[in-house]
This record gives sequence, C-alpha cells and structure tokens, in this order.
Amino acid sequence: MQSDPAAPSSDRPVPTGTEDGGGRGPGNHWTLTFACPDLPGIVHAVSGAVVQAQGNITESQQFSSADTGRFFMRLQVESRVTRDEFERALLPVTEHYGMTWHLDVVGRPLRTLVLASTAAHCVNDLLFRQRAGQLAVDVPLILSNHDTLRDLAEFYGVPFESRPVVSPETKRAFEERIVEVVEQHDIELVVLARYMQILSPELCARLAGRAINIHHSFLPGFKGANPYKQAHARGVKLIGATAHFVTSDLDEGPIIEQNVVRVEHSRSAAQLVAIGQDEESRTLTQAVKWFAEDRVLLDGARTIIFR
Repeated sequence: MQSDPAAPSSDRPVPTGTEDGGGRGPGNHWTLTFACPDLPGIVHAVSGAVVQAQGNITESQQFSSADTGRFFMRLQVESRVTRDEFERALLPVTEHYGMTWHLDVVGRPLRTLVLASTAAHCVNDLLFRQRAGQLAVDVPLILSNHDTLRDLAEFYGVPFESRPVVSPETKRAFEERIVEVVEQHDIELVVLARYMQILSPELCARLAGRAINIHHSFLPGFKGANPYKQAHARGVKLIGATAHFVTSDLDEGPIIEQNVVRVEHSRSAAQLVAIGQDEESRTLTQAVKWFAEDRVLLDGARTIIFR
C-alpha cells in the first residue's frame, strides 16, 4: 500500500508528468521511504527491486525500532526508468512485507500552505530560505487571521489572504477556507508559523501527518500561549522551541525538531522573547526542510528523522 511521507504516509498527492521524472532520462533521482513490520530480508529485497528498476542507490538510511517492532528506511536512487516502471518493480516487495511507502522525485518543491497571525519571524525565515533555494517548498498562499503580514508576503511575491477569527462562526469559516485551499492547490503540508488559533479536532484529523506547528517552548514544559512569561517566572536557564505535528491534543503532537539556548537570570521576559524567536525560526524551518525531503517518518507518538 502506498501512503504518506510521515508514516511514511498521508494523502500527499503524487506528481505526474516529467516534473517527477516521469520520462526516461539520465537523471531521474528518486526518494523512497517506507515503514513495515521488522522481518528478515527487507534490505535485500528492496535492493533487489532497485536493481530490477535499473537503479543505483546513492543514499541509504535505516532504523529498526525495538519498541514497536517496525522497520524504517529512506533511500535515494538514480534510475533511468519511469515512475510506473519503478513502482511495478517495488510492488511485490511492498505487498510481501506490508509496507507503507512513498516515492517522490528528489528536490521537488512541496506544495505548502502557511498559516500565520501577527508574528513575522517564522514566516520571514521560511520565505527567505525558499527564495534562496535552501528550502524546497512552493507556497501558493499565506492565510492569516490578521492583516499584519501582508507587506511581508508582497515583498516575497506570495499571495496573502486575511480573515478575522473573532467568534465560533468566523473560526469555522476560516477552517473551511483552509480545507478549500488544501483541495484547490493539492496542498501537501500545512505550516502553522506562529498561527495563534487552536485548530478544531476535525481539522486536526483531516491534516494528520501533514501539519507542522512551532511551539515557542522546549516541550513538554511550558505549554500554552505564554511560555516565555512562564519560563521567566521560573527562572529557567535554557529556553527553546519545538516543531511538532499538529494533533487535537494541544502541543502534544509527535516532535520533529527542538532547539535550546542558554540564558542568564538577568534577562527580562521581553529579552527571552527576542532570543526565543531566533530559535523558533530555526527550528520550524529545519522541520519543514526535513519533511520536504522525506526525512520524517512517524513511529506511533514519536518521529524517526533521517538527517
């Protein structure tokens, strides 16, 4: 069964045509990720399928989870065959081992919807690195519950749309718009770049495994809306940021990336915010980069990261 990049599964759309290496040529470069029950012979079988597809493995990482009894692997493969031919070579192996798997072209920009509120730092870092060629994402829209970031979006040439969220009705309308954009643009990833609204359980379920949030704290400590204030009150010596998958349990989703920085007792709450924003931007961008490169796989409530 073929499925998303995180499990490695989701309803991530499969590209078609020459953009995904659909034709024969000297440079078809694929990423293959899969997860399955851990059994003898998996690596041998997959390698054989790659050879059958006239492929050469250029990168390989694997992990066997003793906790869950599952096996995870990520390959990069150069091959002259088409996607259909490659998938036909893989199919007997994936069916035999009960794999969830995902095949994509290396470096293909991931169709990404960015949700934001008023904070600019995370959005700016994502768009800057996308423009610089450091982040393989394609952002068709920034959707916000405030108009604050319109000028920033226009600077980067990214469409921007704001809709106020001030009541249950407007929140429902905002989430309906999210779903509409996801469907219209075949969105593969939704990034909550300091979007300060809690998504409904229904939307969380719909976006499971393909929505990433940045929390301005080193989870599991200091959850909620004012972690820097909480951290200052407790006199912490380290502050940080956590990028995680969105779930209906607030700030409880599987963690993708975390960073911390040491701070002194003399720092005010405002100074902690300023320091922390750098960590938030760095952490979120790294998580998005790994996801876009098919390096993030889900193993229950935790993630496997092939760096």
